[in-house]
Amino acid sequence: MLHRTQWVSDAIARIDADFNRSADTHLIKLDLPGLRDVDLYLKDESTHPTGSLKHRLARSLFLFGLCNGWITPGTPIIEASSGSTAVSEAYFAKLLGLRFIAVMPRTTSAQKIAKIEFYGGECHLVENGSEIYAESQRLARELGGHYMDQFT
Repeated sequence: MLHRTQWVSDAIARIDADFNRSADTHLIKLDLPGLRDVDLYLKDESTHPTGSLKHRLARSLFLFGLCNGWITPGTPIIEASSGSTAVSEAYFAKLLGLRFIAVMPRTTSAQKIAKIEFYGGECHLVENGSEIYAESQRLARELGGHYMDQFT
């Protein structure tokens, strides 16, 4: 097995390679005939591998965790999210060979669950949406993982 420092360096390099591959978000010019002096461009975030507008956020969260020593070889990643962030985090966890668990309300759509699972993520469902944060913290402690906690 690689030395921890080498693994982290390699993980950062893999994330950087993903960044270089998708650094330029496509801009689409929107013509506004009634506003001649206005140039309006829309960013097409769907061009990221996950199709998620949270792809850059997930990349930053992983880099922050790696650089602070919270994510090391074999660290399970746990997130309280049923949304696009979880899909993108599942992608990055797979890229690094890490287990990813999204803690979500049981009412999460089957389509969102399928996207997370497509990238190798696991979906841990709870009855009440208000339970996702405490359950994520509990799982991280129990598994010796890192609770990504995108909001803090």
